[in-house]
Amino acid sequence: MSSRTPETTRIHNIGYRAYDGPRLGRDYARRSLFSQSLRGAYGLGRSAKSKVLPMILFAVMCVPALIIVAVAVVGKQSKLSIEYTQYAIYLQLVIAIFVAAQAPQSVSRDLRFRTVPLYFSRPIERLDYVLAKYGAMASALFVLTAAPLLILWIGALLAKMDFAEQTKLFGQGLASVVLLSLLFGGIGLVMAALTPRRGFGVAAVIAVLVISYGAVSTLQGIAYGTDNLDAIQWIGLFSPVTLIDGVQTAFLGAPSSFPGGTDAAPGGGAGVVYLLAVLALIAGSYGVLMRRYRKVGL
Repeated sequence: MSSRTPETTRIHNIGYRAYDGPRLGRDYARRSLFSQSLRGAYGLGRSAKSKVLPMILFAVMCVPALIIVAVAVVGKQSKLSIEYTQYAIYLQLVIAIFVAAQAPQSVSRDLRFRTVPLYFSRPIERLDYVLAKYGAMASALFVLTAAPLLILWIGALLAKMDFAEQTKLFGQGLASVVLLSLLFGGIGLVMAALTPRRGFGVAAVIAVLVISYGAVSTLQGIAYGTDNLDAIQWIGLFSPVTLIDGVQTAFLGAPSSFPGGTDAAPGGGAGVVYLLAVLALIAGSYGVLMRRYRKVGL
């Protein structure tokens, strides 16, 4: 058998110039992907049309806080009319719409146009892609949910409320929205990564975040109507919104939005179960994304 190179093989010099500059490596690529994804969540660096919905939702999140602050300052109130930890719960629909709109935008287009394998060529790896996308989505949600809390805190200080107390409550609110951002961001990306179709991703996110809350609230209402208060706290384990509500009630001293209020809210052992469920969902979302992109990128 001849070992000669086939006659059809040729090496041509077509004028490409070698790159002798610095190699910025994985860290730079990961930071760039994170920054691009975070900016993209608010339409920055994209068309004007892409900015409309996220900016409207951001405004809708902040306007009620501005109104509450204005009333507190003008009326010289001694406390705000809403708790920091309650704000995101009351405006959960706005947050869900933001996740449903931006999670598919973040990952579905990469799947649809088959650009994921390009990301996984050197130097970026699957771990970097998942961390950057997850971090960007959670950061975008944190900006959305923490901005109105900052407005409330500044307004409370302008109304000459107690600095130490308001700062403590503000910190509790931030802790709550950090958990919410990680949980909602992870769930939203998992739902969106399951399909390259953006419309399907939007529907899946809405179903998990909104419909599940409606179903759980209905069942909790039935349990409350039948004086079955113990069942209310366990039913709350089956919706992301009620999970966050239960955690902040148990550990942050927040008022509960469950039917029956504090009497039906989780505490003690149930609160630990709620916290473990939230952490498990966050870790599980990360694990599902890693598994998903093991198949997609190769």
